[in-house]
Amino acid sequence: MKIVVVGGVAGGMSFAARARRLNESAEIIVLERGPYVSFANCGLPYYVSGEVEDRAKLLVQTPESLAASLNLDVRTGHDVVSVDGEGRRLLVRTETGEESIDYDRLVLAPGAKAIQPDIAGLGQSSRVHTLRTVDDAIAIRGKVDSGVRRAVVLGAGFIGVEAAEGLAMNALETTLVELAPQVLPPLDAEQASLVESELKSMGIAVRTGVAATEIRSGAEADTVVLSDGSELVADVVVLSVGVRPDTAFLADSGLEMDGGALVVDEHGRTSLPDVFAVGDATVSTDAVTGVRRPVALAGPANRAGRLVADFVMRPETARPIPHPLGTAIVRAGNLTAAMTGANRRSLVGAGISFHTLHLHPAQHAGYFPGTSQIHLTVHIRQGDGLILGAQAVGADGVDKRIDVLATAMKGGALIGDLIDLDLSYSPPYGQAKDAVNLAGMVGSNVLDGTLSLWYAEDLDGVRDSALILDTRTDGEVATGMIPGALHIPHTELRGRIHEVRDAAAGRPVRVMCASGVRSAIAHRVLVQNGFDSASLSGGMLTLRAVLGERVEEVLTVPANVR
Repeated sequence: MKIVVVGGVAGGMSFAARARRLNESAEIIVLERGPYVSFANCGLPYYVSGEVEDRAKLLVQTPESLAASLNLDVRTGHDVVSVDGEGRRLLVRTETGEESIDYDRLVLAPGAKAIQPDIAGLGQSSRVHTLRTVDDAIAIRGKVDSGVRRAVVLGAGFIGVEAAEGLAMNALETTLVELAPQVLPPLDAEQASLVESELKSMGIAVRTGVAATEIRSGAEADTVVLSDGSELVADVVVLSVGVRPDTAFLADSGLEMDGGALVVDEHGRTSLPDVFAVGDATVSTDAVTGVRRPVALAGPANRAGRLVADFVMRPETARPIPHPLGTAIVRAGNLTAAMTGANRRSLVGAGISFHTLHLHPAQHAGYFPGTSQIHLTVHIRQGDGLILGAQAVGADGVDKRIDVLATAMKGGALIGDLIDLDLSYSPPYGQAKDAVNLAGMVGSNVLDGTLSLWYAEDLDGVRDSALILDTRTDGEVATGMIPGALHIPHTELRGRIHEVRDAAAGRPVRVMCASGVRSAIAHRVLVQNGFDSASLSGGMLTLRAVLGERVEEVLTVPANVR
């Protein structure tokens, strides 16, 4: 059997390595357009930052090491320009000319390439770089080492945030530009707000809601013109506005595609016989919403490559490629942001009815030194509480909680199942009631009616129709409160319930505190005294994150606090 793999790195090399372990006699050829067949593409921003000092460490394997260990015929500098499915041949361009290579099985793993947006002057400047390859990272690091002072990063997705962080760590005046109204668009707004604040604390200027329209190249520096008319001077520009499947060479192959991405079945089979595809260039079905789209993440690509190799070599026992949850994580300064499953926007778009839970628990025992909060959001399906998605931002412990929740989602867990998870506990590492357990408790209370929630996004309507009851302490209220709210600390509520009744005058009561814990207690008191009550999900912490720069406009400091 002669197997040809087009593209290395994640999906392609994962397939080739697994195929060899299952079949020692197969001829396996890997064709890679670039000079590196297996490199740590997720580590590129950390070479730019200087945290990874030796570029050689970015090279996971070489053609020589793969030949020695796995007997793979790896050919770099081989650019596949067309596929003849009927003739089972590839046309390949090399530096010495063109050649034809036949195959019995073909695996396509071309990956994705950086989107080149319609920006005037984009292709005329040597100061503009993408960050997709080892050579990209070397070029940007070279600019940093040369002493440049000003950087503009276009696009505030994962790579953009990592690039901006790395440049700022090297004392460059860095501006991060994003067309969406927030950084990290896959995050819900209240979580993205926390990341944006952290980026600004690092000295990074963040410009959201605008895009670059022109790049004017100058003798000493470039000028990036934004859609609002403002201009940014840059010694280096990093372009990271997204990626698209690198499948242009397959346009005349007869392969079925959707938006440029290869359509595959649960075993990676394409529309052509004995042609398979894996990785960023394939269409995936979202595990929660059912939306079909490419998922450009290393984990799913690596795992798919292995599973397709299993099917090619052992079809009778091969497992199907699962629908990805899109679990992802990124560092931003001293914070970590992570997510799994669907966000609020995608759930609304899919027409799925859901509840959102906001929690702000400590990452370990509060009395142990170094405690900090995890800002956790969990979306659950109305009715049965199926976990649909989760996000977290914090200084510590974020990865553990999101990985646990991703595992729970993979198993089809309901929110109540989280209560019973037997998670490791010791004061330096967690709490007896871990953040994940607490999410299960809050969600169960919502589902069975013990707790009703209202949301920060609904503040204007709530102020018009209900009495807002602030149950924080005098000191907390002095830092800002909602105008017109009634302030009664939760420990005094039972003795002052008559004040609530008089102030409400028949209206619903919407309770709030700092994080949602004390307001939930107050909610139970109010409900059992006959009030129409609900507790602010996530409390003032979430409200401030949702308001963002509007905080000063909305909140007031009371003149006299009891």
